[in-house]
Amino acid sequence: MKIRTFEYFIREAFSSLRRNSLMSIASVSTVALSLLILGMFLVMVLNLNHIASTLETQVQISVYMEDGLSDREMREIGTRITKLPGVTEVMFTNKEEALAKFKERLGEQQSLLTALGDTNPLPNSFEVKVDKPEYVKQVAQSISQLKGIENAKYGQEVIEQLFALTKAIRIFGLILIVFLALAALFIISNTIRITVFARRREIGIMKYVGATDWFIRFPFMIEGMILGFSGAFCAVLILSQTYSTITEKVYESLAFLPLIPKSPFLTHISIVLLVVGTAIGALGSTISLKRFMKV
Repeated sequence: MKIRTFEYFIREAFSSLRRNSLMSIASVSTVALSLLILGMFLVMVLNLNHIASTLETQVQISVYMEDGLSDREMREIGTRITKLPGVTEVMFTNKEEALAKFKERLGEQQSLLTALGDTNPLPNSFEVKVDKPEYVKQVAQSISQLKGIENAKYGQEVIEQLFALTKAIRIFGLILIVFLALAALFIISNTIRITVFARRREIGIMKYVGATDWFIRFPFMIEGMILGFSGAFCAVLILSQTYSTITEKVYESLAFLPLIPKSPFLTHISIVLLVVGTAIGALGSTISLKRFMKV
């Protein structure tokens, strides 16, 4: 393509935007709203997935040992657990440390333990971490079979419900994002179709004088890309400011909630929305022009 031809396409695109300024504003607003909704759901789904993944990685297996084991036997058990497939960390807690932690959790209600006297009913234990959440059940069963182990617990019912919930979030999130992307494409293509319809006579005249399809399409494609990029840029500004405000409020009141940090998360989301907006603008123009190119 010659530089002069490309310059002509650019001038035509901007000239069309100026001539149809109200329609252009309406198109940009529609694109911005569509991509803002898409971006908000994308951010929400990614954060839910991040929270679910964080909770999964925090799952631990509590291993309680039988009374009367010697230090040597407990070290051997710890070594065997460490060698199990999927185990990444094994932390030992003796009876005294377990009782001290329990008293700390009781706080002002430590008087409840006075009836025990010098007796310590808590067992020696191990806290076991695995590299993948799906290995938790298998590792717990393997540990339970070791000699000297009283039981191995990981909150079976709660954890299985958590895994089912996280799987549902990921599947539902993916479906929702695809649906919203298609909805945005439909809205944008129909908005641009109105602009093309207003210029149908101009397109017909260009066809009659011998202009090729691509010669007619390019200005409209550039126009659609400008509209898509402009709408996406507006959506990015609103989304970035909204997410920054929400994260600040959450960190002030719910610091334990593991939201995705603003940087570089917002940068990545912004790039995705700008690319999607520009691509949808070009695709929407191409789809809208098909009907009017048959002269």
